[in-house]
Amino acid sequence: MSVTIRTSQNVLLEYEPASIGDRILAAMLDYLIIFGWTLLVFGIPARLSVTPSTFYIFVVAFPIVVYDLLSEWLLNGRSAGKIALGIRVVMLDGSQPGLGAYLLRWLLRIIESVAFLGGVVPIVTVAVNGKGQRLGDIAAGTTVVKLKPAVLLDDILIRPLPENYMLQFPDLRMLSDRDIGVVRQALRQGDEQVIKRTADKIKQVTTIQSDLPNRTFLETVISDYQFITMQ
Repeated sequence: MSVTIRTSQNVLLEYEPASIGDRILAAMLDYLIIFGWTLLVFGIPARLSVTPSTFYIFVVAFPIVVYDLLSEWLLNGRSAGKIALGIRVVMLDGSQPGLGAYLLRWLLRIIESVAFLGGVVPIVTVAVNGKGQRLGDIAAGTTVVKLKPAVLLDDILIRPLPENYMLQFPDLRMLSDRDIGVVRQALRQGDEQVIKRTADKIKQVTTIQSDLPNRTFLETVISDYQFITMQ
């Protein structure tokens, strides 16, 4: 199962939703950090002769409560646990999550944790939702995805080219492996509209002029790029 996100350039990208295991492990790592912070500062009031109640509210409790919100906002949709697991919060419409989206996720995370049996309902929601969303994600229009999708054989397989292969589009040198990955993905999807948009985008970026059919053009792009990178 994958999540398809349409970027602002009308390019469709597929991400694999983070599994329940990934999200739980990330949360456990975050809890370890919070636990370590608590242990670190717990004995400070006695040493500094400060009022314990005020200290615990502002130095212990407050950072724990806002940890998820500040982490995702300041670290581009990630916390320390998410960074370790290679997952990230993204908007389903392809835009960059803003503070409002992170705030919604944070508020509903607190409600889910307190009101729903310590997190059972969020786990069930992620499991049955087709886009890997808990209630906070649904409200904010976000989901959590893996930043490094599984590598497909088609992405790494070098297809043999004829010995007399002639390069057709030298300007493809300005493309990256990521760009070619998008081309391969468009061809795998088989959607003619996606193929057309991808072909148009490649032509726009490289200023290539070609009358080849869109699918043939993209297949030629892949072969030419392979030829260029093998030189």
